[in-house]
Amino acid sequence: MTSSTTTKPAAGAMLPRRRRFGAETIFRWLTTGAGTAVLVIIVAIATFLIAEAVPALRDNKENFFTYKEWFTGPADRKFGIAALAFGTVLSATIALLLAVPVALGIALFLSHYAPRRISTTLGFLIDLLAAVPSIVFGLWGRDYLVDPVKDLSAWLNEYMGWLPLFGGDGPFGKSVLLGSIVLAIMVLPIITSLSREVFMQTPKANEEAALALGATKWEMIRTSVLPYGRPGIIAAVLLGLGRALGETIALAMTLGTTFVISFNLVETGGNSIAANIANKFGEADDFGRGALIASGLVLFTITLIVNMTARAIVYRRREFR
Repeated sequence: MTSSTTTKPAAGAMLPRRRRFGAETIFRWLTTGAGTAVLVIIVAIATFLIAEAVPALRDNKENFFTYKEWFTGPADRKFGIAALAFGTVLSATIALLLAVPVALGIALFLSHYAPRRISTTLGFLIDLLAAVPSIVFGLWGRDYLVDPVKDLSAWLNEYMGWLPLFGGDGPFGKSVLLGSIVLAIMVLPIITSLSREVFMQTPKANEEAALALGATKWEMIRTSVLPYGRPGIIAAVLLGLGRALGETIALAMTLGTTFVISFNLVETGGNSIAANIANKFGEADDFGRGALIASGLVLFTITLIVNMTARAIVYRRREFR
């Protein structure tokens, strides 16, 4: 007759605990549901835009992607996105060129040069600036910034008119330059706040190692802080680009309403997709609203491409993690 033997765990050994339905499982389900909901919402928005835009695109008498004018009245229904998309990308690009160097300089000053009390106070003020509504920036740009920018445009035209960016014979006023300056001020707090947080996350060991090798403070920042924070800087810049591309009211108040493709920044004119929607939606009929929704679909696609590009760049630059 054989007898079965049972082995007992050794003294002090920990028994494996059974997984129970708890907070961790609930949190995992909630995060998975939130991510899925975001994808569902994006697909729903795209489906709505396509469904509303197809009738107008079907009745359009011109090529939607190459035609520059915008006529949606009952007598003449032809419209295109070429000039609007060009103005949107041009104004956002100029805004980033103006804002990014200033934002990075402020972020480095707050994170590595300013005393703690000054850094905290200025950082709080910058965060408050990001909460100012866009209509306030638009009114300020239209009523108070237009005259200084007009004088600046005349000066640039007089002394640098040989460049296509500042050529022409005027008039000067609401222009791509004015809209880009307002956009740059609007995206400055976003880029500054995110870049400052990224710079402050640099490991102290990296900074101390650079200083121990005899590097100056700027050399330490150039060799340790900036390379480590490069993915975060790229993400902050592209987040600011997304804000600039989708800005509506501020550009509607500071840009012109012309439908031209021109690199001239100082002459009165310019337009963007979002500003055109804001200016024309109230008086548009069913066909006109469909045409505006079609332009919104293009803006949605551009923004989606920008965000996907940001994710790809950040993913490829993780060598300092």
